[in-house]
This record gives sequence, C-alpha cells and structure tokens, in this order.
Amino acid sequence: MIKTMKAAFGILLLSVVALAALPALSAAQDQAPLPGSLIQQSDDLYAERADLTKAKAALAKLEEALAANEDGFSIYWRMARLSYWIGDHTAGNDAKKLIFQQGIEYAKRAVELGPDKPDGHFWLGVCYGVYGEAKGKLKSLSLVKPIKAEMRRVLEIDPAYDRGGADRVLGRVFHEVPRIAGGNEKTSLEHLLKAVEYGPRVGLNLLYLADTYISLDRVEDARKALEAILALEPLPDLIPETAEEQAQARERLERKPFKKK
Repeated sequence: MIKTMKAAFGILLLSVVALAALPALSAAQDQAPLPGSLIQQSDDLYAERADLTKAKAALAKLEEALAANEDGFSIYWRMARLSYWIGDHTAGNDAKKLIFQQGIEYAKRAVELGPDKPDGHFWLGVCYGVYGEAKGKLKSLSLVKPIKAEMRRVLEIDPAYDRGGADRVLGRVFHEVPRIAGGNEKTSLEHLLKAVEYGPRVGLNLLYLADTYISLDRVEDARKALEAILALEPLPDLIPETAEEQAQARERLERKPFKKK
C-alpha cells in the first residue's frame, strides 16, 4: 500500500520510516483477479512485501501479466502501488526518484484505462508526493496542486478508498505546506478526522492526526492518537505498515512536547 514525516512543501510523506507509511493495502476497486492469474500471483507476493525481494518479484509478475494481456488497468495501478513501496524502502534519493517516476507513469496509464475508478488517481497522487519528497522541498511545490487534484477526484469517486486515503493525503498536504502557500492546520484536521472515521485502525491516519494536533498545540489529543496506534491490533493486510507506524509512534512519544523535562 503509500511508509513519513519530512517537511516538504506540502508533499505527502508516505514513507514508513518516514512513513510507516503510506501505504496501506488498497481495497481493489476493479474486478478481483482470477484465481491462478499472474495478477493474483503478484497479489500473493505483495502480501509478503515486508521482504523487499517479494515486492520486487510481485512487480516482475505484473510485467509478465502485461505480456500475457491480462487486464491492463488492474496491472498498472498495482505497479504504481509497488513502485511506491519499493521506492519507499530503497536507499538514496536518486534511486528513489527513478522508481517513483516509473510509478507516476504506471499510475497515469491506470488513470487512462480507468478514469472513473479511484485506484489510478490515488496512486498517482501518492507517487507525485514521494517523488517530490525525493527531489527536495524547493523543487516540490509545483506538485502540490496535482496531488490535491488527484485526491479530490478520489473523493468524488469513492471517499472511503484506501480507508480514508484521500483525506489522509490531503490532511498531510495542508499540514506540510507553509501557510503562505496555502497550508492550513484546521483544514488538515478536518481531513484527518474524516480519514480516521474511514480507517480507525490505520496507523498512518492517526500518526498524521497526532502531528496536526501538535501544530495546533493540542498535545494531549496528540498523545491519545499516538497511544491509540500502539494499541492497534494490525489489520491482516496492514501488518508491515502497522509495525512501522507503531515504531514511529513510540519515537514521537519520546520527543518534545511529550517528554517531561
């Protein structure tokens, strides 16, 4: 799913170390893959994505699926999702940029093939965000508008997609962008509270909510959000993400303003 908290002019940090992030296994909006299909084999490998070699094997399986003329839309949004995950767990910004750029292209193809489905739009916005993060904040401001546009399109199609994914991304963007460039903590809070409604057991929703609460000087609310992450029983499809998000929550609780002098 897309592992996180670097200040980058409004870019969604979906990194799990920087994001135990982003990214969460999507509830597929297209037709379920046929049992035994190459797409299904890729999904089986994706379920073991905590092992990065399995994630790369899942991407290779999707390339086979393209060659076998399996459903293009189903393939491309999954390729974008895998590009997010692999790039997020790859060292070095130069290497990350190449992977995220490819993810953007995959997501654009998914949007072309399924313009009225949320999957391509969501992963396009996510890949824009992590690509901008890898580029650096001074070069990423131009990506804020397209990220917002893709997430607003997701909200039009299916606001519950990825357990509040679009609101999660928008909430983070409004938190990260400087006020002079359109940032707004109250708007961030509105989106993140909505994301938590859709995904109360998604650690990233709560992690981002805690950060926004801190910016609003609501320290005890932030503490409760972080403690809620630690108490989560991981959803079966979010085990890798939840483990990383819980590690981030523990680390945040060791910082100011939570740590007593």
